[in-house]
Amino acid sequence: MRGGTSRGPFFQRSDLPADTATRDRVLLAVMGSPDPRQIDGLGGAHPLTSKVGIVGRSERPGVEIDFLFAQLQPDKDTVDVVTNCGNMLAAVVPFALETGLVAARGDTSAFRVRTVNTDMTCDITVQTPGGRVRYDGAARIDGVPGTAAPVAINFLDTAGSVCAGLLPTGATSDAVALPAVGELRVTCIDNGMPMVVMRAADLGRTGYESVVALNADAELKARLEALRLHCGERMGLGDVSAKSYPKMCMIAAPQRGGSIATRCFIPHVCHDAIGVLAAVTVGTACVLEGSVAHELAALPAGAVKPVSVEHPTGEFTVELELSDPRTVARAALLRTARLIMRGEVMVPDQVWPTHGATR
Repeated sequence: MRGGTSRGPFFQRSDLPADTATRDRVLLAVMGSPDPRQIDGLGGAHPLTSKVGIVGRSERPGVEIDFLFAQLQPDKDTVDVVTNCGNMLAAVVPFALETGLVAARGDTSAFRVRTVNTDMTCDITVQTPGGRVRYDGAARIDGVPGTAAPVAINFLDTAGSVCAGLLPTGATSDAVALPAVGELRVTCIDNGMPMVVMRAADLGRTGYESVVALNADAELKARLEALRLHCGERMGLGDVSAKSYPKMCMIAAPQRGGSIATRCFIPHVCHDAIGVLAAVTVGTACVLEGSVAHELAALPAGAVKPVSVEHPTGEFTVELELSDPRTVARAALLRTARLIMRGEVMVPDQVWPTHGATR
């Protein structure tokens, strides 16, 4: 399924091995990792197409669906289930409806979903005319061609998804001085995604460079990685050298009428767009006074702020509601999703004995 600007296979939880180690071996085999081309699996040779969704009925009172997100890498044998993916989250309710885990509730159907990775809950609404998921419509998101039916996501508790809180260092900005990086100020923040936000100008860049140019910029990527390792420790995440977080986001003043311009690294490849929860998190940095993003951002007045996050292939608007100057009460956004195929993926017998195939 495609969820937002990401894509990957979805599984019912009951169809995968209960043992975590075996499950991870199965997922690696399914995706064809580790291999840069993922030639022996379903992966798309890019982190955005090396994702897996695992869905089941929830046993938590008031919650209907559990979603476990797994991030794989084309060239690594890792299966990361620590952070969330808000893009793949957009496909969870359509998948649950398609597979009979839940039933439609009229022309629109809303369900409460728990992301198992971070124990975060959200309400997701999809269109279900005639009891079937609708995929065609007029909603458009940058990074996906054409239009589709909207998927509305209302996040209920995103602050401190992996870190100890919204501002894991306790400050809206921190000074960093490293030989490999130089001196600059950063905002370490987690409102759905652990992230380090920094001004592109402080790294000698404009923040408007192309994805191709940034991915070829070895000097910048080396500095970003040194900064990531340092800030990961300060955020209470320990040694993040083998982890896919925190994400790194360079920012600049908006260039196309939005609120802020971004170039995000996930964490070593520059994102063609921006992740859902990364957009929520950098948007949150924009509305927090004292952050490195706040004085660069162009924001409307009022407690409810639509924040238009510019990225290399367009923009992503998130709606943030503040309960006080340092507390975000609600984050809402719109995505789209599509069922691409259904069928069987063959798992080698040596990976999962006695199971020649799994759905």
